[in-house]
Amino acid sequence: MPTTKKTPKIPAPTIERLALYTRPLEIYQREGIAVISSEALARHCGVNPAQVRKDLAHFGEFGVRGVGYEVSKLLGEIKKILSTDREWNLCIMGLGNLGTALVENQNFRQRGYRFVAAFDSDPAKVGKRLPSGLVIQSVEKLPKLVKQLNIEIGVIATPPRQAQKAAELLFAAGIKAILNFAPIQLRSPECCVVENVDFSVNLENLAYHLANLLEE
Repeated sequence: MPTTKKTPKIPAPTIERLALYTRPLEIYQREGIAVISSEALARHCGVNPAQVRKDLAHFGEFGVRGVGYEVSKLLGEIKKILSTDREWNLCIMGLGNLGTALVENQNFRQRGYRFVAAFDSDPAKVGKRLPSGLVIQSVEKLPKLVKQLNIEIGVIATPPRQAQKAAELLFAAGIKAILNFAPIQLRSPECCVVENVDFSVNLENLAYHLANLLEE
């Protein structure tokens, strides 16, 4: 029987690749394809088959040698490992253009991440209703609504200078996980985890590789 017990020894890149593996598995499931080989899964995800087998081996035996993996079963097991087999309640701090776009992004909802509250420090924005139906709340209501709505993950889309304060307010309210879209590295207590999404870093990496391609 596969085991989904988590261990702190699992390398972070392995966890990232597990999330990547779910994408082709979901496509195969929708198309009614029952079995996928490690070679096919690797090809879809841009890794080698040995890496796929090694990543999955951290958690148990999922496939049959010479046959492959049962798509629905493997997808279900990976979701258990990643804890994405349930819904998560999110709140967002900062309702500028980016914050508003994130709240309205259907991809979050389709994957079980539900924005249940939105906060902004700008009095001119507080009380406005977003297309999703959420009403922008004052940050003063954050502690109460975190408990009332069972919010578990915070998303920060504030300007950089406000991001650390927003993170501290989330931590103080009991939030232990933050997805940060502000282009700044946040300080966090050891009991909490922060994932930084900096589009400018991705663009700079892209620009570097493009410049090298053009010089060849």
